Amino acid sequence: MKAVPSRNVQQMPPYLFSNLNRKKETLKRQGVDMIDLGIGDPDLPTPPFIIDQLIKELNHPDNFKYSTFNGCPEFRHAVSEFYLKHFHVKIDKDKEVQTLIGSKEGIAHLVQAMIDPDDIVLIPDPSYPVYKMAVHLAGGKAYPVRLDPDNDFKPDLESIPHEILQKAKLAFLNYPSNPTGATVNIDFFEKAVAFFKKHGIYIAHDSAYNLVTFGNYQAPSILQVDGAKDIAVEFGSLSKAFNMTGWRIGYLVGNEEMIKTLLTVKSNLDSCQFLPIQKAAAIALKSDLSFLKERNAVYERRGQVMRQALRNIGIETNPLKGSIFLWAKVPGSMTSGAFCERLLEEAGVVVTPGTAFGKNGEGYFRVSLSVPDKRLEEAAKRIKQFL
Repeated sequence: MKAVPSRNVQQMPPYLFSNLNRKKETLKRQGVDMIDLGIGDPDLPTPPFIIDQLIKELNHPDNFKYSTFNGCPEFRHAVSEFYLKHFHVKIDKDKEVQTLIGSKEGIAHLVQAMIDPDDIVLIPDPSYPVYKMAVHLAGGKAYPVRLDPDNDFKPDLESIPHEILQKAKLAFLNYPSNPTGATVNIDFFEKAVAFFKKHGIYIAHDSAYNLVTFGNYQAPSILQVDGAKDIAVEFGSLSKAFNMTGWRIGYLVGNEEMIKTLLTVKSNLDSCQFLPIQKAAAIALKSDLSFLKERNAVYERRGQVMRQALRNIGIETNPLKGSIFLWAKVPGSMTSGAFCERLLEEAGVVVTPGTAFGKNGEGYFRVSLSVPDKRLEEAAKRIKQFL
């Protein structure tokens, strides 16, 4: 008997990187030397002190039992300490922290926990595709809020129609941004909190790249705004912050009721992350973060190398202050999709079309800095030859 997917799944476009991976595998089998600047998976290793802690935790039999649903006390306490030390924000480790199996999982479950069918969720456009897909699976309606290139890829909140604001229940924000690499200062969050509080809309801020910043820039937390906890939560992840993508560990902090609502869903659907991973992640967050200086310098140098190489062939990119991505303009008159597909097939360079992140991504492509400098330089050469 053939399995029949639900209408929701039938109407859901495949996850972008699933299709991309299939194309890459086909070209690999054909012997093509590919340079993959598509997916944001750090090539740099997890710091050894975190791995050492994981090994230590694996020697304790009690760590092979179930975790508590909201995460082990050591990890929640570490998140609370991190927020106090790094952002000067007090977080109640028992009521205002939820451990996640990576922030991607948490985003999907939070939407499921909070919205009813036909509720509206405000989604930045362009943005991380999981926001939109989570709303689709929950039966809600995603309303795209354009990120204006002339306003440093920040949304014009006042332009959202009144009738949409009346029906919206949740809004996503994401800075440093994936895919645009845009950053904001605390004054943006102050305006956003005031605006959404006025309209009775909850905020979910995705802060996955909060520790991947360059120069003198330090990414703020939305929870630094007075009264933000009344309506806001913030997602954090160790994936990009500590080069731990495969470990699948993150957290949600902020509004107690939103945390409690998410826990209701998660406690029925999963049993939290493996305890040794949680406890090793706690050591990461409690560290002095000194390794970040050297690690971020690597990304900053790569960004400068690639920006200059692209500029030399007439391709403009965003300034680099945070994240591991460059947001570049498609040259000539090709669409984002056509440019990226031809670049893959004719030059063996993988980049992501801007339209993968929303309608307003047309005319752009995203470059990941998760390969060594020499491969970035080689990619720029191939792009030049292709053009």
